[in-house]
Amino acid sequence: MRTLSFGAFACATLLGSCPALSEMSEQQYDFVQANMIGVFYHEMGHAIIDTEEVPIFGQEEDAADVLSALLIHETFLEEDAQSIAFDAAYGYINDPSGMEAVAYWDNHGPDEQRFYNHVCIFFGAAPDKRRALAEDLGLPEERADWCPAEYEQASEAWGTVLDEMAKRPQKDTLVFIPGTGWHADVLNEIVATEVEDFNANFTLSHPVQVRVEPCGQANAFYQADGRILTMCTEFIDHMLELEKRY
Repeated sequence: MRTLSFGAFACATLLGSCPALSEMSEQQYDFVQANMIGVFYHEMGHAIIDTEEVPIFGQEEDAADVLSALLIHETFLEEDAQSIAFDAAYGYINDPSGMEAVAYWDNHGPDEQRFYNHVCIFFGAAPDKRRALAEDLGLPEERADWCPAEYEQASEAWGTVLDEMAKRPQKDTLVFIPGTGWHADVLNEIVATEVEDFNANFTLSHPVQVRVEPCGQANAFYQADGRILTMCTEFIDHMLELEKRY
């Protein structure tokens, strides 16, 4: 278990040496950090499925979403875990006003369904401590009743894989390649911390490169060909826009 590091925000507010960060409020940075952690864990789900040859029955995107919620629960102390899970839930809603047509053909589930799945798994991991969070995020009682069982099922499925990776000798199988340019300093700070923490706890069967770089779109993705996980710097502006809407 660990607490969140606010070193990057301190750099901006106290030292004034991080130009992109200096334009963010603390609330904005918290929202960005929480969502980038959630997105990173989601993409790590794809990387683990690939490197560990994890069999998936159903949508791989759903399995990656589940791992993201599980790792937020497992990695952070309670107060920080709740803060991250709360903000990261809203990162699933890319159209808060509900004006866009739902892309039912997409390999990701509808935004609202991903939102409630995330909340349910996280709530189900510790319902006595997280009842208020579930209520604040609007989780219906009809779904909440099933969430502890959903968490147990998810934890059992992913736990076997994570336990196997945790037993291996540490080999730093995530290789971080920092980026440059607008917002890269923000994303470098967040991603480097998560890479370091992952390497301290887990070893993959094959090395994976983790890159921060501009992609021309607000996105993050894992490429099995070459085993590359890319976090796009454009995601920062997207999250800042979402934070404004909420």
